[in-house]
Amino acid sequence: MKRCKQCLVPESVPGISLSKDDVCNLCLDKQTLETAVAKEEEARLVYEADFEKTLSESRGQGEYDCLVPLSGGKDSIYLLYRLKAECKLKVLAFTVDVNIPGLAWDNIRRALAKLNIDHIIYSPSHEFYDKTFRYLLRNQEERGAVYTISYVYAPLFEGDAIKLAMEKGIPLVLAGYSPGQPEPERMLYEFSRQLICETDWTPPEMAACSEFSAEDLSRFYNPKNYPSGTQFPRYLAPFHAWAYNQEDIMRKVVELGLVATSKHANPIHSNYPINWLLMYSDLRAFGYNPYAPEFSALIRNGKANLNYWRIMGPLVDFLIRHRLGPGKEVTRSLNALGLTADDLRITKPRGAYDPIPGRM
Repeated sequence: MKRCKQCLVPESVPGISLSKDDVCNLCLDKQTLETAVAKEEEARLVYEADFEKTLSESRGQGEYDCLVPLSGGKDSIYLLYRLKAECKLKVLAFTVDVNIPGLAWDNIRRALAKLNIDHIIYSPSHEFYDKTFRYLLRNQEERGAVYTISYVYAPLFEGDAIKLAMEKGIPLVLAGYSPGQPEPERMLYEFSRQLICETDWTPPEMAACSEFSAEDLSRFYNPKNYPSGTQFPRYLAPFHAWAYNQEDIMRKVVELGLVATSKHANPIHSNYPINWLLMYSDLRAFGYNPYAPEFSALIRNGKANLNYWRIMGPLVDFLIRHRLGPGKEVTRSLNALGLTADDLRITKPRGAYDPIPGRM
């Protein structure tokens, strides 16, 4: 696979073309790139000012100042540290116990003990999640497995966090999303008030099919289930407001003793195990890793290390394709879900699972 030598974006990504010197059109268009970087920094400064103001206004309102969804990856771990140690907030960590690897649990236990932070674990029915994964993998929308699963899976635990924040009277949910996560159309620094206060998060395609019961669908967050006058929390991504560098965070969480080793800080090892199957599906469907454009954007903007991903990107793809090392999770997940590689299919149009804004 040919990649841009400056940002590593694969040539097969839609909208990408390489010059004879193997430099992509995005890197060659330096004026557009510089303008985009400048606009991103301008927006970040606005977010940073809002975030500082928000913390000042929210601090001390209740037992906890904020709720942090904690997956055990480097970003959510480092976010805990900054909020507790630097911002002096009263933090409640929250983990939904679904598909979290042992290494991430090691990170969670170590960081919480180090920082002395309260923690709530929610263990929902794995039968429901397995049924959801099976259905979605057989009926992916046109953007593939990572997009389809991520934007049904993430809203489930995001919704759980919102529900818990309301139950506890916590005004802020602060998530460890890095710049570029989630999709910009869904969030830039903050979930919109329309999304939080007015929109039923139930995926339309799941509601329309006959696979899921009313009890299943009730797991999705829906603001209409709350009485008029309910105070909904804000849902923010502080790393969209702070200067962000992936390599620095990987180094700092080890130096601070929040995780045991550099392996524990590596997103390749701390990510959800099913993610290996999702990447495998998309590599088969599209010919490139679906995370490649995201990491390439971080490289272009100086937020990720080119030399690190020059090695790790192709290595990860090799492990996935051949189901070796951590790539063995492809086979394990297929077997656990009762699927074969041929079951991994794109059958739905773009946006089939996206909540409809304003739908009540």
